[in-house]
Parts: sequence; C-alpha cells; structure tokens
Amino acid sequence: MHWQELLPADSYMVSSAGLLHDYDRKILTRLYQPLIGPICMSLYMTLWSELEENRLWSETSSHYQLMNTIGLKLGDIYEARLLLEGIGLLNVYKKSKNDTKEFIYELNPPLSPQQFFTDGMLNVYLYKKIGKAHFNRLKRFFCDDHIEPDQYESVTKSFAEVFSSDHLDSLYVTDEAKNEWKPMPKQQYIERTDGVEPSGFDSLFDFDLLFAGMKSSIVPKKAFTPKIKSTIAKLAFLYGIDPLEMQKLVMDAVSLDDEIDEENLRKAARDWYQIERQADMPSLVNRVQPIRERTQKEEPKTQEQELIRHLETISPRERLMQLSGGAEPSSGDLKVVEGVMINQKLNPGVVNVLIEYVMLKTDMKFTKGYVEKLAGHWARLKVSTVIEAMELAKNEHRKYQDWAQGSRNVAKGGRKKAIREEVVPEWLEKKEEVQQEQNTDQPELNAQKRDLQEKWKQWKAGGEMNDGKD
Repeated sequence: MHWQELLPADSYMVSSAGLLHDYDRKILTRLYQPLIGPICMSLYMTLWSELEENRLWSETSSHYQLMNTIGLKLGDIYEARLLLEGIGLLNVYKKSKNDTKEFIYELNPPLSPQQFFTDGMLNVYLYKKIGKAHFNRLKRFFCDDHIEPDQYESVTKSFAEVFSSDHLDSLYVTDEAKNEWKPMPKQQYIERTDGVEPSGFDSLFDFDLLFAGMKSSIVPKKAFTPKIKSTIAKLAFLYGIDPLEMQKLVMDAVSLDDEIDEENLRKAARDWYQIERQADMPSLVNRVQPIRERTQKEEPKTQEQELIRHLETISPRERLMQLSGGAEPSSGDLKVVEGVMINQKLNPGVVNVLIEYVMLKTDMKFTKGYVEKLAGHWARLKVSTVIEAMELAKNEHRKYQDWAQGSRNVAKGGRKKAIREEVVPEWLEKKEEVQQEQNTDQPELNAQKRDLQEKWKQWKAGGEMNDGKD
C-alpha cells in the first residue's frame, strides 16, 4: 500500500539518465501515452519540468508539493509511478533518514521510434490498443524518405585531407593534461543515453523446464544466447506461452546453422497465439485492482474483509485458476475476461467478483453471453471497487437469477426448468434468500412442511372444540 512506501512529507529530487530532447515529447505523447494513460504522462512531464534546460538534477521538493502541483492524491501518484517504472521510463532510488525518506526519481529517455516499433512487445500492445489504421499512421509520422547512398558517389573529404598539424610534438599528452579533461569530482558530462526497454521477464519463465524437454542434438545450448533467452521470456509473457509449448516454437525456429532465428521465433509465437486464442494481438491491461480503487486498507478482521483484500490483489486469471482447482483457464474463458476488461473497462477486482459470482451461481459454467450481460450492467452503473460489485450482486441477485434462467431457456429451445444452485458465495448469502431457494429446490421438504401445517391446524381446531364442550 502506498502509505507504507510514501508519505507527503517525504522529499525527492529529479534527475535524468540522459539529456531529454523536445523530440522525446512527441514519442512519449504518441507512442507511450496510449499504453500508460494521461495520469502517468502528467507525472512524467511534471517531473521533467522540474529539470532546468540542459541540466541533469533538480532541487529538492516534497511529495506534498507534487500533490498540489499535479492535483492528484498520493495514492494516484504512487500508482502512476509504478507504471512508469514498469514500462522503463523511471528509475527510483530510496534512502531512509530519521522518520522520513528521500527519493531520487531518475527519468529515462523513451525508446527511439525504431526501437519502439521493433520492440516485439510494446509495438504489439500499441497495435492492439489503437488499431491498424492509426498504428500505420503513427509509423508514417515517425518515418521519412530513405535515400539509397549507392546511387551517389561519395566526395566527402577526410580529416587528414582538410587539416594539417605543423607541431606534432605539441600533441604529446601529459598525465596532468589528462586530468584536465575529466569532469570535476562528483560531476558528469551531460550526454544522450538510450531508452530502457521493459524488463523482469526472465525470472518469470522456467528455463530449466524448457531445457529439460529439449535434446542438445536438436537445439544446442550455445544457440540460447542472452538476447534469445530474453526474447523467449518476453514472448512467453506477451502471449502466455508455457515452457512446454515454447519448446515446439523454439525447435521450429532453429536455422540450418543451429541458431535460433529471432524473427522466425516471433512469428511462430504470434501464429500460436492467433490459433490458440482466436485473437489478433494481446492487450496490455492492469493485472490487479488499481491502488486508488482498493478499499481494504486496514488489516482484515473478518473473513469477508480477507476476501475483499484477496480479490483486490490478484489477477482475474489467477482467480479463474483458483476456482478451477489450480487448472489453467481455457483460452475461451480468458478471451471472455479480456473482452470484459477492455470493452466494458471494468477494473480487475470487479472482474474477480464477476467471475466468482458467475462460476459459483451457475454450476461452474462461464457462459459468455451471461458474463457480458452482467458486465455491461455493472459498467453502466460505473462499478469500480470490489465492495461496490459485491453489494450490487447482493441487491440484484434475483434479477441476475432471472437472466441466467432466461439464458438457459433460450439455449434449450424455450423449455423452462428451475436452476439448481449448488454453491453460493458466503458474501452473497442472505437468510431469507437461502430459505426461499431451499424451498424452491426441495419439493419433498415442502410437502413435509405442508403436512405439518395441516396437522397443526387440525390440532388447533380440535383444542378449540374441546374448550367449547367444557
């Protein structure tokens, strides 16, 4: 939680890993902003504005001043900071001092257009986000005509042809002169550096399992260069490919020289995704509930509070796996979840409640039409937190049952049949509803109750008659 990491009184300084140019603004605005959103862009630009022109360090400021400048709560700033870190635009360094902390926010330049469009991950996410037409339009914006130099004769003069030196002895360099060329202590030259690519994928991929199922005679170990291993891990994250599936893709990408062709590997992974998931490109979405939309801020004291925190801190894919006993979700279920998150713009925590409600109320069936109908209803009501989703499910439970009943009737040609509900989420239970559901679902019990009620009436009537005789 952000208050454990950051307080308004904590100070920070802004630095730049390399000189930032005006051209970088266009790259950030047009290529990065569709992926990270306007709040992240505002934070990056605000921090950049604290650097004087052609300087690498800013003065010290407090996060309280930053909150006033940018007009955001500290939790929103912290979440935006995490997104900037993840996409490679920000490095953060921390030092504790007494009761406060000091931070250094080091801004990284964005990737160059060529790096971005050939990244193999960011360009894929951008393509899915903005569509083919706008993507090609952006590509044209960052490209220009290429002139073939082979069609011309080079007439450029060399240094030696232009300059001469009459006193070669004067070029002898002493140790004292060498020291004059170095920057002063604790200083550095201002220069341009390359952008930072997203990282952290290697630790998420099980290379041991990948190697265990591959014979070195087919794919030699030397073919797995650091660059190839990085590409494999990135593709596995991008398309959700497990090590066993990756084995086949790697073997298909081996060239006659016993090397792994990176471009063929990318194409094989892309083809696999389109066949397995029936989708063009994967999307970049928040993996868990955004911090600003989390409501369980204190240590949970009840089971319901523990569940709320759990749903706020896991991804929808993980929740599907938990409800399926640890089994990997089907591509169809994942596609439904992805569509709900992107098209209906529901937060991951809200989607977790939706998954739990649908799975536990429809005999563990994840029907696309029913899910999308509930998601559309929640989106129109602007449900953004786990608690709001749970309360709405409680209040609209009867309506949603009717929707589920209607879906099944349509599927079965209009034949009406009562839905038997085997499992009910604890947070959804209401005493009256549970009683009514049991009565509807247990005809034998209803008959017994009617017999008891009839006997009670007879006994009561008999007592009254006896009283009259006396």
